[in-house]
Amino acid sequence: MSSGWRAAILDNDLAGGWAVVHCQQQFLGDANGVLFPRDWIKRQELPTLAEHGLGYFDDQPVFLLELEQPLSVAGCAWQGLRQFMLQGDPATFKLLAYATQIGTWARQHRFCGSCGGTLLQLPGERAMQCPRCAVHHYPRLSPSMIVLVTRGEEILLARSPRFATGVYSTLAGFVEPGESVEACVAREVHEEVGLQVRNLQYLGSQGWPFPHSLMLGFHAEYAGGDIVPQPEEIEDARWFALDALPPLPSQRSIARYLIDLYLARRLGQPEPRLPD
Repeated sequence: MSSGWRAAILDNDLAGGWAVVHCQQQFLGDANGVLFPRDWIKRQELPTLAEHGLGYFDDQPVFLLELEQPLSVAGCAWQGLRQFMLQGDPATFKLLAYATQIGTWARQHRFCGSCGGTLLQLPGERAMQCPRCAVHHYPRLSPSMIVLVTRGEEILLARSPRFATGVYSTLAGFVEPGESVEACVAREVHEEVGLQVRNLQYLGSQGWPFPHSLMLGFHAEYAGGDIVPQPEEIEDARWFALDALPPLPSQRSIARYLIDLYLARRLGQPEPRLPD
């Protein structure tokens, strides 16, 4: 039986194992998938910026190779993380979601932001250390909110120009410095669609690797206002009846969980589980 994926800090001197190759939110893969024999892929003379031990997949060690730029490798192709979210198995997606966050962090933390010195991996921790000024740099997490706004038998859904064709989703936005998450919910809803909300209820969270968000999920009730989409951010927004919903986000997303949870509660059905 598969043991799946679990994160761990691995020493780069550990021999063997698997490797995933990442660059700019893309993963290299071939007919066998995205896990390459580590010793073999390191002999391919790839332009590697950094190597990080990620953890274990089916009890085998997995390492990340973060490249300077994507390049062609015979028999291989690059694939985006969103494709794995829609098509891959859950354990592989969890591995790659973690890998893309560590890869982005590794790319953006090669030099110290305090003194400009070259950063080195800190043994035993997921951190980079500056030998010149001793500052530690840890992987970044950006708190953000995502909210389902409802009005009885209707839910508010919107489209961003970045969404797949036809898909509508819940509203989301990043928390500003000095702002509570609850205040962020009210501000973002008003900014994006011109509405006021009330009775916020926190429902759960999900790490969101595009590239380093922590999504805090809420339900809110409509309190007033008319829909006015924010230019350039919201392509369309409208109220949808529960029995006439448009194409929705991936089942693995917290956005879909918020929608499915509300539907289940209104219809008296078993509640869904928030994906890990």
